[in-house]
Amino acid sequence: MANTTTSQRQIFRRTGWATHVRAVLILLVGIYVLLGAAIWWAQPQLIYHPSRDAIPPREDFITPVRLNTPDGEVLNAWYARAERGCPTILFLDGNAGRPEIQNGRWRRIHEQGVGFLALYYRGYSGSTGTPSEDGLHIDAQAGLSWLVRRGLNPNDVVVHGFSLGSGPATRLAATQPVGALVLEAPFTSMAGLMTEKMPLYPFGLFMRDTYQSDAWITALDEPVLMVHGTADELIPISHSRRLMQLAPEPRELAEIEGADHATLVRDGLYDALWPFLERHWQPSIPPSSRCGLRTEPSQSEAMATMR
Repeated sequence: MANTTTSQRQIFRRTGWATHVRAVLILLVGIYVLLGAAIWWAQPQLIYHPSRDAIPPREDFITPVRLNTPDGEVLNAWYARAERGCPTILFLDGNAGRPEIQNGRWRRIHEQGVGFLALYYRGYSGSTGTPSEDGLHIDAQAGLSWLVRRGLNPNDVVVHGFSLGSGPATRLAATQPVGALVLEAPFTSMAGLMTEKMPLYPFGLFMRDTYQSDAWITALDEPVLMVHGTADELIPISHSRRLMQLAPEPRELAEIEGADHATLVRDGLYDALWPFLERHWQPSIPPSSRCGLRTEPSQSEAMATMR
């Protein structure tokens, strides 16, 4: 009788522990699934942080413009004309995209005689629509088309993507002929970056906006410059190093010692960009004396200009 009682107690203890373990595992799996579902639902809020106020430029060399996209949205943008023979930068900003806080960037560009078109993405600062990966790609294409319709040779357009903007910038340069591509603090893919931040989740399986620059960059025909700070904790410099391995020649990576994600303009980005363009970009027409870049058009373009 005593043996039977002892055996029953042992069985109860074993089954009791097993029940507790199963309950804990079910709870943990439930939390994991619910948190994953919340992340999936909240992806747009995690990726896009649109500003709301449409603020006019303070610099007199900048003109606010509006441009239409093929899918019916209307975008706000800032435009500054380039000096003859200088490139125009199509600037695609980060996920909080606010040109009004980047006056230091615009002055550096303008002082070189270079022009720019800085887009407010759909859903940002008076632009209509809602941001998404496909939407931002359409916006980037609309920006390039706007410049070309105003007489710019696509070769005279340098596409520059910062942070989130490096995704649509890479895709645009891989699918449209432009003069060069500049990637400032880029990431390999949104899924890869999110997996680094939260390694327990298979973001590659359920990310809606993946921004796979590591796939698009292999199709480039243009020279590409990547600029990254060694102290960047938001997007580690390993992303640029990986893209550097994947990109076709000509390609360059400028690693700025001590710079973080938001200080590259201050810490020397344009000191790397201007020499890069002088080495690898050729204007469609001879530059004027007011263009700060010392470049020469290709022989065929120079002959076409003379004719």
